[in-house]
Amino acid sequence: MTTELRGLDAADWESWYRSLEWAFGGGREPSEERAAWREVTEIDRSLALWDKDRIVGSFSSFSFQLSVPGGALVAAAGVTMVHVAPTHRRRGLLRRMMRQGLDTARDAGEPLAVLTASEPAIYGRFGFGVATHALSATLDVPRTGLRLPPGTEDVTLRLADPAEVVDRCEELYARLVPRRPGMIARQPSWPGMVLLDPRATRGGASPRRCLLAERDGELVGYARYATLARWAASVPDGVVLVKDLDAADPAAYAAMLRFLMELDLMSSVELTGRPVDDPLVHLVTDMRRSRLRVADRLYLRPVDVGAALGGRAYASEVDVVLDVTDDFCPWNSGAWRLSGGPGGAVCERTRDAADLSLDVRALGAAYLGGTSLAALAGAGQVREERPGALTAAATAFSSPVAPWLPHNF
Repeated sequence: MTTELRGLDAADWESWYRSLEWAFGGGREPSEERAAWREVTEIDRSLALWDKDRIVGSFSSFSFQLSVPGGALVAAAGVTMVHVAPTHRRRGLLRRMMRQGLDTARDAGEPLAVLTASEPAIYGRFGFGVATHALSATLDVPRTGLRLPPGTEDVTLRLADPAEVVDRCEELYARLVPRRPGMIARQPSWPGMVLLDPRATRGGASPRRCLLAERDGELVGYARYATLARWAASVPDGVVLVKDLDAADPAAYAAMLRFLMELDLMSSVELTGRPVDDPLVHLVTDMRRSRLRVADRLYLRPVDVGAALGGRAYASEVDVVLDVTDDFCPWNSGAWRLSGGPGGAVCERTRDAADLSLDVRALGAAYLGGTSLAALAGAGQVREERPGALTAAATAFSSPVAPWLPHNF
């Protein structure tokens, strides 16, 4: 079969997106969900793979700004909407699209590429490592309490329609982005995705509501949630489904969590996609009844090793030579000297002997500080060439807070 890879024409978006729906099970998404995805699609960063008059593959990316250790924002290609039709597998077509996508990111001066993986085994061969994880919890409300921090009673809570307060919530979100690596600075087109709540996908739950946490009129937190009413033998057994829970300080977080745990007729609170060091881990009185689960979340690979490592700060002073192997983006391969600390860093080519050897996937996993270089060394993915270099580098690469991707893309 002869296939042609070319840029997506806006007029072909419906056919292109329908081919993607078939790749992910065939169900047609609600019209409002399709409209939200159409709004955020960057047509000039999207590819369609054609076989004659039929689309058999897709690839797109977002022009993201990703928070990194130290609070800076680094340009990142957010790889998304990727598929190859089952009739066209094992022909190197995904590799072809990824090749063009990463080349485009490099030409655009984007040091990073990131994605969320429907099938994790696929993307390691393209140099993506797991850079963040996500925590999920199901709080057993009748048998779990909270240890409330000082100031909780000073927080005022009120309910609002999510659409009516989205601008205030997005302003708070933007202030929080530099505080934690892995967060994405949302673009003006993204509020539609934030508010997306199709009736067809609620599974019987209510429409979402927005809980605002304020102190002296200032917004210090918000939560978007729905409730699912259930009864067991005439006993209420409802579930609170929390989509977002963002707070500027511990008291605001605790006040909102307490509110969600005290809703009438609800016996559990489900939170998904949270940071692995989420405050709830330390607020709940019984972790065993919170059913904590951890899963992979954001996959990351440096597109430009020098710019990527020079774009973040480090927890301690570091001067280390990294011998990087990158088969898919060979311009990254070779020795790099990283010098820097909390105030910033420089990463340049060098001919000096390596202190550590690793491949680009391990470097991507460690980049945001959520995965230790020492842990990767324990798995044989990082090799220490100079005694003491691993401990020093692992300490420098660490982050005081766990990296976190708040939402899929």
